[in-house]
Amino acid sequence: MILDMATEISESTPLEGLKHFSAMRKLLEPLHAVGTERDSAGNRSLHMDDYCLLILLWLYNPVLAGMRALQQASDLNKVQKKLGVGRASLGSLSESARVFDPAILGQIAEEMSRKLPDRTPEKFDVVDKRITAVDGSVFNILGQVAELAWLPRGDGKSSCGYRLHAQFEVFTGTTSRIDVTTANPKGKADERAVLGRTIESERCYLMDRGYQKYELWNAIHAANSGYVCRTHDNVSYEVISERELTEADRNANIVSDQIVRLGNIPDHTTRLVVVKCNPHDSRRSKNGTSGPNSDGYLRIATNNLEVPAEIIAALFELRWTIELYFRIIKQLLGCRHLLSKKPEGVTIQLYLAIIACIMILSITGKMPTRRTYEMICLYLQGWADLEELEAHIKKLKDK
Repeated sequence: MILDMATEISESTPLEGLKHFSAMRKLLEPLHAVGTERDSAGNRSLHMDDYCLLILLWLYNPVLAGMRALQQASDLNKVQKKLGVGRASLGSLSESARVFDPAILGQIAEEMSRKLPDRTPEKFDVVDKRITAVDGSVFNILGQVAELAWLPRGDGKSSCGYRLHAQFEVFTGTTSRIDVTTANPKGKADERAVLGRTIESERCYLMDRGYQKYELWNAIHAANSGYVCRTHDNVSYEVISERELTEADRNANIVSDQIVRLGNIPDHTTRLVVVKCNPHDSRRSKNGTSGPNSDGYLRIATNNLEVPAEIIAALFELRWTIELYFRIIKQLLGCRHLLSKKPEGVTIQLYLAIIACIMILSITGKMPTRRTYEMICLYLQGWADLEELEAHIKKLKDK
């Protein structure tokens, strides 16, 4: 039912699918047998679909602050009736994160995202690949995990967490892939290494300067994909040829468009588009945490030689949509803190947060906002009726 909502955005009653959480159970039914292979006695009471429904209940219920609150909610008659689950103990909730394989949730999220329309503006039609923003973000964990306690806080203690590596479909508003690693960005957890292992063909990857690695660019190019990546301000290069700027390029604050040689490592023709911007000195920022310095020029490297320079600059600007997506997941859907300390539990929670975002996007046709999230929460809790939720969404579509 929820999968069908994505293709029914224009109809008048797609919201009926959210009337009861039982509609979500239908979506998650294929998960019921996951992790039951070792249950030879047949006495498992908490299945993966039950576990996921409880996590979704937590995501849509800001009152529930953690796992203990979720366990307490599972003991309520109305929760059991609407979700079709039984009482869950803290032990079974904790064990579930280790038993259940999150991969099938990724398949459900991917299937849901395919139902969403591609809203690529006409000016980006010249890019013949799927425009995908790439980035990583650290999610803190409530408990302390010794092997991950590496992030110094300045008070003699360390915090810990996992890093979410996401590939974000800019014009469908969904992630095409997530990978979860330890927060320490070294070795296999380095964001460049993660992307290198997950490169797909026919994509245009949008990346910030942290992804400046020529071997990675070579791998992307070899996979018949493109990249648009900001370089460090002090990048060293040799100019091979100058490309003439158009009036549209100059209006986009582009100061040069060049074919360059970046040492001997890139094995393909590399283009560098330089855009004038506001300089930034992090030492003079109010809190000193607003990002690395900038000398007032964005240097954007790409292997796309055909697209106008103004479009290259516009593509890099789209990279910031993934930052907004992280903010939505962290602040809007409660994932600033994670319910599980286990990688599998972290991945399950993040996939469910993505599914929750897709549900909101499929209903409204827009990225989730705090007000829309709150209205859906009030509706699911019985405080707002269907007509009031529809009226709120109609205002969004009229803007």
